[in-house]
Amino acid sequence: MVVRLDEDRQKREQGRAGAGPAGKAVELSNGAADLVRARDQLLGGGHPRHPRLDAESLRSALVDLYELWLTSKSTEVGITPDSGLAIMAVGGLGRREMLPYSDLDLVLLHEDMDPKRVAEIADRLWYPLWDAHIKLDHSVRTVPQALKVAADDLVAALGMLDARHIAGNPELSDRIIAGIRRDWRRGIRGRYDELLTGVRARWDRSGQIAHRTEPDLKSGRGGLRDIQLLDALAIAQLTDAMPGLGPETPGGGLAQAHRRLLDVRTELHRVAGRARDQLRAQDADEIGAALRIGDRFDLARTLSDAARTVGYSVDVGLRTAGNALPRRGLARLRRMPVRRPLDEGVVEHAGEVVLARDARPQRDPGLILRVAAASAQSGLPMSATTLNRLAEDAPELREPWPKDALNDLLVLLGSGRGVIDAVEALDRTGLWGRLLPEWGAVRDLPPRDALHVWTVDRHSVETVAYSSASSTRVARPDLLALGALLHDIGKGRAEDHCVVGAELATQIGRRMGLWPSDVEILSSLVRHHLLLPDVATHRDIDDPATVQYVADALDHDPRRLELLHALAEADSLATGPGVWGDWKATLIGELVRRCRTVMAGEELPEPEPVPQELLARAAAGGVDVELSQGDDKYTYVATVIAPDTPGLLADTAGVLALHSLRVLSASIGAAGESAINTFVVTPAFGSPPDAGLLRQELKRAIAGDLDVRAVLTARERDTAAAARYARAEPWLLWTPTQGVGRFILQLRAEDRIGLLCRLSAVLSGAGADVRWAKVVTMGSFVVDVFCVELGDDSGPQRRLAIETAILAEVPQPAPRKTPEQERP
Repeated sequence: MVVRLDEDRQKREQGRAGAGPAGKAVELSNGAADLVRARDQLLGGGHPRHPRLDAESLRSALVDLYELWLTSKSTEVGITPDSGLAIMAVGGLGRREMLPYSDLDLVLLHEDMDPKRVAEIADRLWYPLWDAHIKLDHSVRTVPQALKVAADDLVAALGMLDARHIAGNPELSDRIIAGIRRDWRRGIRGRYDELLTGVRARWDRSGQIAHRTEPDLKSGRGGLRDIQLLDALAIAQLTDAMPGLGPETPGGGLAQAHRRLLDVRTELHRVAGRARDQLRAQDADEIGAALRIGDRFDLARTLSDAARTVGYSVDVGLRTAGNALPRRGLARLRRMPVRRPLDEGVVEHAGEVVLARDARPQRDPGLILRVAAASAQSGLPMSATTLNRLAEDAPELREPWPKDALNDLLVLLGSGRGVIDAVEALDRTGLWGRLLPEWGAVRDLPPRDALHVWTVDRHSVETVAYSSASSTRVARPDLLALGALLHDIGKGRAEDHCVVGAELATQIGRRMGLWPSDVEILSSLVRHHLLLPDVATHRDIDDPATVQYVADALDHDPRRLELLHALAEADSLATGPGVWGDWKATLIGELVRRCRTVMAGEELPEPEPVPQELLARAAAGGVDVELSQGDDKYTYVATVIAPDTPGLLADTAGVLALHSLRVLSASIGAAGESAINTFVVTPAFGSPPDAGLLRQELKRAIAGDLDVRAVLTARERDTAAAARYARAEPWLLWTPTQGVGRFILQLRAEDRIGLLCRLSAVLSGAGADVRWAKVVTMGSFVVDVFCVELGDDSGPQRRLAIETAILAEVPQPAPRKTPEQERP
């Protein structure tokens, strides 16, 4: 017998991948030993008569080889189209993905024939394969037996979904294939939980391909088993076939990711000379060269990209399937999920973040970041349909970015662990690279240091997540979050990544619309993000010259020192286990303390001067509210002048919050008998209310006819953030200033609905006179400064009572579990 590869296909393969000459032939008899020799000839390379086949051509040739041998052997043993017998392939041969040393998975089907006759035929079929040491996974079944096995064994059912007729009676195979698929669709509701449990257990055992040094290409998260899972969900009609990504995404699409994984596993078999699923480090260079990818680092990057593409698609597929199952049936249809607003143009629907019906992505470039921020804050995944629509329709952000877009980015970055899945979803659909083109150099970039457990891009996002826990320890949580995101952006290039990264950070900061002074600090953070750990662990911090060196490098700026201290901790925690410990923390902490001593002299906050025109309006008395356009079309300035009575600030802030006006910054002052309060606000939805309406609501609140705190509390209970814990411990500091009983009260905390109203109410209720205040919101965090007069009774006990009341109003981290609670 002669096996000859199809000439037309061979020519295509030759043109695409440099395969051997068309019509390459191998001699083959019905003996399985000849089958092995033919397989080895296909695997061979370097000989003029047997040129090396590329991975895809090799798989195709192996499928042809095994099918031809099985067809010929079946005729020899009496398995013919009219015999009542059939051979069905599952596994790799069933999927037409035959790898060099994969098991041959075969099912011999019969129509309740004489057991002895069936056994004789089976022996004549199986024994030659066993004698040739070909790994064989076999079974003999009738149609009812095969259906029962698939019904009782989930693993067997999943395998038989790939079944394909090879030889014999095709009607017999068709009955099995159709029956198993029919039963799979009908029974999926009762088997879905078991399926999900098995998938998660497999991921726990095998880990993530994208972040493993020696990944399991078959069973790891993002591997070939997950591709088969997607096919199974599609057969159950719970998802579309191959849900996920199109060819325009960074990874090139799910089909390309599938092919890359198959190619690597094919070459792994060829290099190992036997079946193997785990890619060993010592084989990576040879496999990378065979696939013309590059060295082991290039191969790792390719695998990471493919696995993360598959992983994202599996997340979408499982989520889509889970949403589809409960809604089946009339009883479920009566309880269709409602659409709950999350932000302008963004709603929650069926457990996902989706676009509102009136959203216009074509005209709203900031919608991408609002959707991502809402997802990260709420913990709800973004709908794949929404992401695809944004990828197709959303325009580019103009440069510099609008303030609203930058604020949404900061909300996203300040969302703790929620930022990881949100950025991953944006990146897999091409949206993150649109916002941050420089990200392409670090995407899926493998680490060169064995201490790192993540790719460079994932490490950067992990650093952002860890940094959110330190946001209340720094005066500029916004710059900390951006510094964490960009600290390794210079990697993937030949030059020093700190120097390159600083230049890129300057470019990115300007594009995002940061103030020039903030751009300079951000660039400095990226340039010096290794300064503190390197100096603390490699130089003598008792030497005054060492401390002076660090202070000089940071231009004697305490803010940069504070930010770098928090960034060093987050960067270490995101690197891997054991990188951040008591020894390193103590060394860096001591270095920072000594640098602060050298720098010294940080000034206390001061009130903003009140413009003359506002002083003139305040002299007229009464309640006056004015609303004007801010620096861009997304922000507005609300100026409120009213009699300076206790509780005015709380009432004013509460009225603004009730009308969905988020306070970005505020300046609180007074002139004579009037308070002059200026707020920079942005509407959460649509346009701001009329200034006249705000004035009437404020007058009602002052008169006691509107309990703003009660309404705010009721509204907060209905939001996604109601039960959310803070990512960072709140930070509060009292600093005495000039005057008896006068203090500067500084608070850094995570924001919540109406927080300024609540804080002002606490101070007013405690009899503290707020002389002036400066309030700034940075993403998810607030930095509030109040100048308060406590009078003669300003001792520690009273301040402690006020502090306790304030901390009761700000979000707190989740309580730590006791050792008893942590035990399984």
